[in-house]
Amino acid sequence: MRISGCRGSPKQGDVGVGSVTGMSELTDDVFLDHLADRLAALPGVRAVALGGSRAQGTHTAASDWDTAVYYRGSEGEFAPRHLRDVGWEGEVSEIGEWGGGVFNGGAWLSVDGRRVDVHYRDLDVVERVLGEARGGRFRIEPLMFHLAGIPSYLLVAELAVNRVLRGEAPRVDGYPDALREAAPAEWWGRAELTLEYARSGNVPLGGRTEVVGAVAVAALQAGHAVLAGRGEWVTNEKRLLARAGLRGIDALLADGQVGLGELVARARELMARAVARAAYQEPRKG
Repeated sequence: MRISGCRGSPKQGDVGVGSVTGMSELTDDVFLDHLADRLAALPGVRAVALGGSRAQGTHTAASDWDTAVYYRGSEGEFAPRHLRDVGWEGEVSEIGEWGGGVFNGGAWLSVDGRRVDVHYRDLDVVERVLGEARGGRFRIEPLMFHLAGIPSYLLVAELAVNRVLRGEAPRVDGYPDALREAAPAEWWGRAELTLEYARSGNVPLGGRTEVVGAVAVAALQAGHAVLAGRGEWVTNEKRLLARAGLRGIDALLADGQVGLGELVARARELMARAVARAAYQEPRKG
């Protein structure tokens, strides 16, 4: 996965998303319309979706434009070189260059002075993962910038919360009951193992950095357990602790007077309460 030089500045005279001049004066809505058209016109693209905070209405003026292009890998039509040939400034990865799995590649671009992320989404993979999620099955993959890793059902979460701009993508009707049953136990089990290792392996050695790091990881794992227990989709970790009611971990980690063993014990108690409460909440619609 290449992370250096991820975004460049627009070239002088760059007209960004389309053949229309004066693109820097476009409103966000018009910009998005032209961006979707250009992405949808790439060979092999079946659908284009808007994701992230802009799809969920939690964005600011400075937020990135997160997009996904859906293609069918078995057809062999979609190729990153076509996206590269559009001429937008930035980095365009090959398929699989980001390690495979859920995030199998994409692009970090500057388009008309706006930061645009493009994620590759193979419909063959998406449909398989959707079927697994409906059966309560999933994997957890490591991913840069994510402490707890990401579940394979993130692809399903995107289908549920993202906004399809062009074409058609699979539809998701609610949070699968089988996934709501299986995911909390898996995530909470991981959190407990992480905390136990901190208690037995790091605390006796006085490694505060290791203990604090383990508690942070366990908190995100517990956050996933809470949201899965509620039947709420998660697409990243940015607001996970707040949504899970686990922001109290911040004060605990910041208190330098708390001993390491006590830190782990109190953190586990806070997380366990949140996970237990989630198990008794009604699933949210959508």
